[in-house]
Amino acid sequence: MPARTTPNRQPVRAALAGWFGTAIEYYDFAIYGLAASLLFPQIFFPAADPVVGTLISLSSFGVGYVARPFGALLFGHLGDRLGRKAILVTTLMMMGIATTAIGLLPSYGQIGIAAPVLLVVARIVQGVSLGGESSGAVLLTVEHAEKHRRGLFGGILNTGTAVGTILANAAFLLVAQMPEDDLMAWGWRIPFLLSVLLVVVGLGIRLKLRESPEFAGVKVTGSVSRLPLVDVLRRCGGTVVLVTLATVGAGIVFTVASVYVLTYARSTLGIGTSTMLGVLLPALVVVVIGAPLYGRLADRVGVRTVFAATAASMIVLPFVWFPLVGTGSYGLMLLGFALLFAGYSGNFAMFPVFFSQAFPVSLRFSGMAIGFTVGTIAGNAFAPAVSASLLESTGSWVGVAAYMAGASAVSLVAGLLLREAPAEAPSADAVVSGTPAA
Repeated sequence: MPARTTPNRQPVRAALAGWFGTAIEYYDFAIYGLAASLLFPQIFFPAADPVVGTLISLSSFGVGYVARPFGALLFGHLGDRLGRKAILVTTLMMMGIATTAIGLLPSYGQIGIAAPVLLVVARIVQGVSLGGESSGAVLLTVEHAEKHRRGLFGGILNTGTAVGTILANAAFLLVAQMPEDDLMAWGWRIPFLLSVLLVVVGLGIRLKLRESPEFAGVKVTGSVSRLPLVDVLRRCGGTVVLVTLATVGAGIVFTVASVYVLTYARSTLGIGTSTMLGVLLPALVVVVIGAPLYGRLADRVGVRTVFAATAASMIVLPFVWFPLVGTGSYGLMLLGFALLFAGYSGNFAMFPVFFSQAFPVSLRFSGMAIGFTVGTIAGNAFAPAVSASLLESTGSWVGVAAYMAGASAVSLVAGLLLREAPAEAPSADAVVSGTPAA
C-alpha cells in the first residue's frame, strides 16, 4: 500500500520543497537589497557624498545578479547530468552560509576596506546559489505535477518569492524600530542571522524528496545529454534568448517596486522607511493570493494567454502606480501597489510552466537557468541603480515609469514568440514506479 500512495504525495512534497526553498532564497536576497538601500551605504560604503555611497551600495546589490550566470552554467549543467534534487540541496546550503556570513561581518569602521570586499564575496556566493536555485525549484515542482495542474503548482511555487520578500521586509520593519545607534551597530545583523533557522527547515524538507519523475524518465531511456550547455545553445539558442527577454519586464517592475521605492520615497517624497514598508508588506499579499489564481486560470485558458495579458498590463500600470505613491496617502499608495502587483503576480506566475515547457527535458535545467538568469541580470540586477540615475538626470518619475513599461513591452513580444518544445522522452509515468529515490 505505501508503494502505491507515496508517488501521489510527491507533487505536493515537491511543491512544498520548491516553495520553501524559494521563500528562503528570496528572503536572503531581499534582505540584502533592503540593507543595501537603507543601511550599507553607512556601514560598508561610507563616502563624502551620500548619493555616491548609496549608488555604490546599490551596485553591490547588482553584483549578486552578475554572479548568477556562473551558478546557472554550473548548476544547469549538473542538474541536467545528475538530477534536480542534489543541486537544490547544495544551492540552499550555499545561500544560508553566505547570508549568515554577511550577518557576522565587521563594518568598514572596524576593518576598513576588507569589510566591503568580504561583503561583495558573500554577495557573489548568494548570486551563484540563486543562479541554480531558481530554475531547479521550478523544475522540481513542475516536473512532479500533473500537466493539467502545472499552472496552479507553478503559481503556488512563485508565491515563495513574495513570502520571502514579506518576511525580509517584516524583519527589517521590526529592527527599524530600534534606536539608530543600536540598529547601525548590531541590529541590522538580526535579519541575516535568522536565515539559519529557515535553511535548516528547508534542508529537512528537500532531503526527503525524490528525484523529478521526468528527469528519471530521461535517465531510464538513456537520453541524458553529456554536454547540456553546448547542446542547449546549439539546439535551443533562440529559445534561450526569448526566455531572457520574456523575463525582464516582471523583474524590473518588482525590483523597482520592492527595493528602489524605499530610496525614492525617503529621498524624493520624504516618506519614512517604516511607513513605506507598512504599505509594501500588505500589498505583497496580492502576489501571494494572485499567483495561484492566475495559475489556475492558465490551466484553463492557456499559459501564453495569461502571460501576454499581464505583460500588457505592466506597460500601463507604472504610470498609475507612481502618482498614487506620490500622494503620500496610505490608502492610495496601497491601491497603487495592489494594482501594480496584480499585473506582476500574473506574469511572474507563468514563468515556471511557460519557460520550462519551451525546452526538452534533457536540456531543461540548462536552458531555463541560462535564459532566466541572463534575463534577471538585464532586469532586476541594476534596476535600483538605473532608476536612481534616471530620476537624478530627469528630475521626474516619468523616466523610471517609462523604463518599467518599455521592459514589459519587450517581454510581451518575446512571450508571444515563445513556443512549447516537442516531446522528447516517453511519459515518466511508465518508468517512475521503478525508479529509486534519489
